[in-house]
Amino acid sequence: MAGPQLGVIAAGHPATAQTGADVLRRGGNAVDAAVGAMLASFACEPLLTGLGAGGYMLVLEPGRAPALLDFFVEAPGRGAGGRDRAELIPISVSFGDAVQIFNIGAASVGSYGVPAGLYEASVRFGRIPLPELVAPAARLAREGVELNAQQAYVLEILGGIVTSTRECAKLFAPDGRLLRAGEKVRQPELGDALERLGCEGIEPFYRGDIAAAIIEWVSARGGMLTADDLEAYAVIDRAPIRAPFRGREVLTNPPPSAGGILIARALSLLDSAPAPPRLEDVVAVMEQTQSERTPEFLEGLDDPRFVERFLGARGPLGSTTHISVLDRDGWACSVTCSDGSCSGVVVPGTGLHLNNMLGEQDLNPLGFHRHPPGRRLPSMMAPTIVLRDGNPELALGSGGSSRIRSAILQTIIRVIDDGMRAGDAVRAPRIHFEDGVVYSEPGVDTTSLEAAGRAIGRFRERNLFFGGVQAVERDRAGRFWGGGDPRRGGAAIVVEAS
Repeated sequence: MAGPQLGVIAAGHPATAQTGADVLRRGGNAVDAAVGAMLASFACEPLLTGLGAGGYMLVLEPGRAPALLDFFVEAPGRGAGGRDRAELIPISVSFGDAVQIFNIGAASVGSYGVPAGLYEASVRFGRIPLPELVAPAARLAREGVELNAQQAYVLEILGGIVTSTRECAKLFAPDGRLLRAGEKVRQPELGDALERLGCEGIEPFYRGDIAAAIIEWVSARGGMLTADDLEAYAVIDRAPIRAPFRGREVLTNPPPSAGGILIARALSLLDSAPAPPRLEDVVAVMEQTQSERTPEFLEGLDDPRFVERFLGARGPLGSTTHISVLDRDGWACSVTCSDGSCSGVVVPGTGLHLNNMLGEQDLNPLGFHRHPPGRRLPSMMAPTIVLRDGNPELALGSGGSSRIRSAILQTIIRVIDDGMRAGDAVRAPRIHFEDGVVYSEPGVDTTSLEAAGRAIGRFRERNLFFGGVQAVERDRAGRFWGGGDPRRGGAAIVVEAS
């Protein structure tokens, strides 16, 4: 007979989810489980996340105000003086039915935040000591993790990036060809770095020998990352945006991230109309929120009063990986991390594959290298928690660049308005509006959109282009449900006591 449910976790890889589930079973809370799963994801999802990445974590602790930890990537260049910057290296990435340009190389590398964010979350909210959480992840990194079909696909489409340097190719194309599904990615240096994080904290990564090795390697190749940048890096506490929707309260990522405020705006528009919304209404809301992402919007994200001005003027609020966790004690944790599409820059002896956030078009829509040193880049990532009567009902987030906001929006609609369980909502076909085109997965009836003259970009099958939502839910009876996105090889586990 099954024991009582301890919680639920959804993550971008079965082994990532299993690692977090094991933490819940050992008595950890939702944050412990999310941290353990994050650490494992560096071995299981190595092209989407890692110690050289950045992210955000939204935490709801029972009886306390929600906390948003911002450990996203910063623009580098403090103390760089007249250093010459190398050119960004453009790489075309094909999703089969759409092509996107990513820019890589040392000039694309920003100040990473994941080691600082992990450490802060564990020390501040965790029950289980960080060295214990690190051990399973370090073992996975050293022993290697078999590529499943989805991770092999990610490796295939990012092939031009991972073979751009000898150090990166050594990990992902060790015999002169890309690793295939069923073959293992081994990262022994990552295992060493994880153990050092557990035992020594963040000092080696921001002021010690690992930081020094990274600065020397990147600067020698024309990057702008400096010792001053890493020494100055710190996790920032932010107050999440609060948006009412269908009698609930939605908590999500505030500026300078752009994704959360656009999701909040979309929900406010839909909240004023009957539920469930028609497909045409959802597309119209997507179009309107995209139109509001103007140069003035982007320039204003760093203003402390931006949320009040942007939403107040418009009526009341109505390769990335994500992990969502709920536990039986009422904790909720939603965390999104990203290496961008990765830079191809792997620094020997450190275990770090560095981000390419300075080369991501979606994060630099006004032009590259325009952010002053020390500014957090305006990500679309939006870890989100939905509260019902003050208690966490749904925790979710997504990867997927500019598609993050549409993937999260549609999942919330399907759970709240359509009454779907989290897993069904995650698996349901999606649309995304961008630049005048409605992109559509199979299973969406676009007849009404075509009749209205909308341009349709049809995908032949479900695709990670449409994000990678990981969602967990607790119903009114206290039972847990979860959905791991099959587009990213995700998995969800409801944890029961032994």
